[in-house]
Amino acid sequence: MTYKTRLTIIAAVLATSLFISLEPAVAKSVPKDTYDGWQLAVQAWSFNKFTFFEAIEKTGAAGMHHIEAYPGQSLSPDKPGAKMHHLMPARLRADVKAKLAEAGIKLVNYGVVALPNDEAKCRQVFDFAKDMGIETIVSEPPEEAFDLIDKLCREYKINVAIHNHPEPSHYWNPDTVLKVCKGRSEYIGACADTGHWMRSGINPIEALKKLEGRIKSLHFKDLNEFGNKRAHDVVWGTGAGDARAMLEELDRQGFKGVFAIEYEYHWEDNIAEIKKCGEFFNKVAAELSRAEYKDLFEKDLSNAVQKAGTWSFDGEGVLSPRSDAHGWDLDIWTKERYGNFLLELEYRVEQGGNSGVFIRTGSIKNWLNTAIEVQIHSSTDGTPHGQCGAIYDCLSPSKKAVKAAGEWNHYVITCIDNKIYVNLNGEDIIDMDLDLWTQPHKNPDGSGNKFSTAYKDMPREGHIGFQFHGNPVWFKDLRIKPLD
Repeated sequence: MTYKTRLTIIAAVLATSLFISLEPAVAKSVPKDTYDGWQLAVQAWSFNKFTFFEAIEKTGAAGMHHIEAYPGQSLSPDKPGAKMHHLMPARLRADVKAKLAEAGIKLVNYGVVALPNDEAKCRQVFDFAKDMGIETIVSEPPEEAFDLIDKLCREYKINVAIHNHPEPSHYWNPDTVLKVCKGRSEYIGACADTGHWMRSGINPIEALKKLEGRIKSLHFKDLNEFGNKRAHDVVWGTGAGDARAMLEELDRQGFKGVFAIEYEYHWEDNIAEIKKCGEFFNKVAAELSRAEYKDLFEKDLSNAVQKAGTWSFDGEGVLSPRSDAHGWDLDIWTKERYGNFLLELEYRVEQGGNSGVFIRTGSIKNWLNTAIEVQIHSSTDGTPHGQCGAIYDCLSPSKKAVKAAGEWNHYVITCIDNKIYVNLNGEDIIDMDLDLWTQPHKNPDGSGNKFSTAYKDMPREGHIGFQFHGNPVWFKDLRIKPLD
């Protein structure tokens, strides 16, 4: 039983004993996706050693907000014998809906489930999907059932995605999937299991290309080996599948749908690996996102906060403070606040030059303890975490990527929930998990920092600012892609 569940039970007991009327729990909203139209989910099979209610909790703990259920999983520790299944009674469906709402998790897919050439049995699955708000049923139906299935898909307006288990299963080859999709409605397509393709010796990128226009959902995987039936899942981007190239291909296709993490390894304790898969996905999705970039500042700085006349754009679009500016409160800030975003800019400093990019600043007046600073310097200010590219006083860059003083440098700063990524001149130099900074004035390695707020408690949205440190600094091509 989780700590949260124990607290709920204790509160209920106290309320009963004291005749207090408790308000019903408020459902959490599902956050917006990083890439509009791409939904990242966990297939509950990843947690098949646990109940479905525990799978919901683990999905949330891994940072995901969507789940794909499968038939037959034990439902809950306190409901012995009950199964997550399309034949469950209405009262258990209501319990599932309440659990999902409380956790802020959306049930999007269901499968792999049988869809035989039997209308009554198929309708049981479709009725369940409609009642539960499920978008896609994942199945491996017999070919003779597709006239019936397509009719039901049109009637219910619910997708059926054909899953591929490894060879010699019927749909292991994408050509077979294409054959049964031919002439069918747009509701019929593929649930592309990239890991099973790899086990069958099929290049997943080529298979995705072959199925263009028919992919409804994915069991997205990266494996440690190619062409080996016993290959196992690894964190996305670290295996033999070229996960980035797969995402790039789906972006090229304009795919919209669910990426379900089905992590079939380290069954007893795989939340950390699933979370890392999600982090990889969100970072690449943010880079590929079709959300529009916009200029961070208007040319007249009407959307900026500054001391009047301190900063200005020149005729070539370069932003800088006045050469005669003096003082320590002459930074420039956006009026708008940003949470999840991708920020691009170029900057230039002279030898010994010092500045910084402030992100998610909760209070401009109290920026020191409500902002995260990405250091700008010609090299370093000499402090342990003062190198160019550092998260100042907290985390050093993984490599030196700064150009010589006087040259233009290019930053890409990506913020997604608890993660901050910094790329300097094409090199990934910062991969920071704010949740690891759990104490004020202390970094995870035990070293100290100057901040009275633990970084895990820093605001997750706020103003963006640029520091005037008494040194000349120039910025250009400042643009932002909001991801909220």
